[in-house]
Amino acid sequence: MACKARADMGKLLPVISFFLGATLTAAFVFLGATLDVNRRISELASWGNRARPAAIRDEVKPFAELAELLQNASMEDKTVIMTSINQAYAAPGSLLDLFLESFRLGEGTAALLDHVLIVAVDPAALETCRSVHRHCYLLRSDGAADYSAEKFYMTKDYLDMMWARNQFQQTILELGFNFLFTDIDIVWFRNPMRHIAITSDIAIASDYFNGDPDSLRNHPNGGFLFVRSTSRTVDFYRQWRALRGKFPPGTNEQKILDQTQAKLSHGLGVRMQFLDTKHCGGFCQLSRDMGKVSTMHANCCTGLANKVQDLRSVLKDWKNYTAAPPEQRRLVRWTKPGKCIH
Repeated sequence: MACKARADMGKLLPVISFFLGATLTAAFVFLGATLDVNRRISELASWGNRARPAAIRDEVKPFAELAELLQNASMEDKTVIMTSINQAYAAPGSLLDLFLESFRLGEGTAALLDHVLIVAVDPAALETCRSVHRHCYLLRSDGAADYSAEKFYMTKDYLDMMWARNQFQQTILELGFNFLFTDIDIVWFRNPMRHIAITSDIAIASDYFNGDPDSLRNHPNGGFLFVRSTSRTVDFYRQWRALRGKFPPGTNEQKILDQTQAKLSHGLGVRMQFLDTKHCGGFCQLSRDMGKVSTMHANCCTGLANKVQDLRSVLKDWKNYTAAPPEQRRLVRWTKPGKCIH
């Protein structure tokens, strides 16, 4: 009997050792990731504040909160999907509702909501976000800026908000996370990440795609942007932001990127990919094949009410497409934008 027990125990020991080893490995991986993020938080908080201990303490808290949210929302490869809202965009029936609804209606996109971080630029938007979504973050503005109302294209407040977004994206990279930024006026129907090459440091949309994903003659649209966290891309953002002072006042970040992307990417060894509008399209250049489209952007359009109305039509078209028998789906077409006329 004792011999049989020892024999059974001998059989069990390799199994126990395997599971114990797997558990310890997972624990060390998690601990390593946590320590890496904490190290990055400490580095970020100290940059530019070495002579101001009080400022360092003030900076650490928001970075720690952000890092925790990013860890909770990110995928296994540390990629997070990110969008931003203000009070106007978060109002009932506005862009936030349409954005979230599209994920639920899309093919295999509902699960992606677990990896979406919604960045609110005012407290009212944050409150709304927390009532409808898991991962929400308040981006505190510098000074007395109020971003809660609709910001019209190319106004001072609009430009300030875009540059603040640009700086925030740099912070995400510095914390060691990849991001796929999507404007809130983009609806999702399929996972667009399958169209992003593994060799791309940056993948960005273009209002009018010229047919060559590697061509720097494509004009970038920063409303849909994937960036991989590397030292090269962090430097890319730093240099991009530094160029603001070399352009006339009132120049937005997108135009500066358009005019300098060749120099920046070649100088830093950053590979840029431009996404085909067949997959990541918009109102500027409608994707004709609903069987291939992943996202639809209300670009070439100004005015919140106009975007909301025409994106509602897009969702209606998608419902008609998915409700149609498979053999008839190719006959379904997008409704031409009625309010967003360019």
